[in-house]
Amino acid sequence: MAEVTVGVGDAAPGLPTADVVLNIGPQHPSTHGVLRLRVVLDGEQIRSADPIVGYMHRGAEKLFEVRDYRQILVLANRHDWLSAFSNELGVALAVERMLGLEVPARATWLRTLLAELNRILSHLMFLGSYPLELGNGSPAYAFRERETIQAVMEEASGGRMHFMFNRVGGIKDEVPAGWTGRVRQAVSDVRRRMPDLDLLIRTDETFVARTTGVGVLGRESAVQYGVSGPVARASGLDLDLRRDEPYLAYGELGGVLRVVTRTVGDCHARFECLLDQVYVSLDLADACLDRLATVSGPVNVRLPKTVKAPEGHIYAWTESPLGINGYYLVSRGEKTPWRLKLRSASYNNVQALGDVLPGARLADLVAILGSMFFIVGDIDR
Repeated sequence: MAEVTVGVGDAAPGLPTADVVLNIGPQHPSTHGVLRLRVVLDGEQIRSADPIVGYMHRGAEKLFEVRDYRQILVLANRHDWLSAFSNELGVALAVERMLGLEVPARATWLRTLLAELNRILSHLMFLGSYPLELGNGSPAYAFRERETIQAVMEEASGGRMHFMFNRVGGIKDEVPAGWTGRVRQAVSDVRRRMPDLDLLIRTDETFVARTTGVGVLGRESAVQYGVSGPVARASGLDLDLRRDEPYLAYGELGGVLRVVTRTVGDCHARFECLLDQVYVSLDLADACLDRLATVSGPVNVRLPKTVKAPEGHIYAWTESPLGINGYYLVSRGEKTPWRLKLRSASYNNVQALGDVLPGARLADLVAILGSMFFIVGDIDR
């Protein structure tokens, strides 16, 4: 470690000091998985920070190449364990476009509804865990609202984390009788109780002090790092594929879909974007339920036992809860993909830490880290 001289603004000007290299992780409760940060400190100030990934690498992209188009959905829904439905949906959309399949209208609306319910599940997890990491236990009530949505998702799919409800050509089964009514009640219950959670988060003096003006990510930096989702929108990047490149039924929900943005780009702005997006997803869920009351018919397309995609390539992308997920599918006309490349939102979000952390205090590291909204399995795939 090279010897340096403390500059202006440090505790004792002229005092010879040495930089300290500190490893945060790879096992650490605030890293949302096995992430390692190599941090260089000058006293309490962070000079540089390098995110080191790869500790959870599963080789999913290679495994895709030896599984057929039905089986790859099982692998695809696991890299972000909070957004399993969204993950498997993106792969299904890519394969369907390659095959030229037209998905039944009812399946499209059910997919849109379930995608928004999954978005609420993901956001509520961060809304409950992030304040907890900063010493505020009250927002753990978010897990009560999360369980309300989780119950209806589990009833439809039979799973709690890895739903496996998407199929190439639609969804697995029609939802149970009376399910849409129970979803409407669950959405109503969460909407009614959200202001209590909102008040606890926005008015807590300690939480506001720990997040305001901390970990600022500028708009240009967000663009350069390819950051997306709530993290990018908190920095003023007004981008949401549901509005800008509509898929599923989002093109018909323009009057309900509202893209939440901020301009400050600090931890508090990122958290507010996430919180406000829950309200938007609740509105979208109600709109989907209204439409499903008038749409009937099959929920999937009957396919041959062996599905072979034509030779060629295609790119599909979706607005997952954490940002943009991309799926680049290359086919050689076989029953398995020749290549399926995943572009996950978390990977780009965490790379921006190298730009955000330098200059911050060590005590603010956890606040900044948690506000970037990533899942390590989504980084490493």
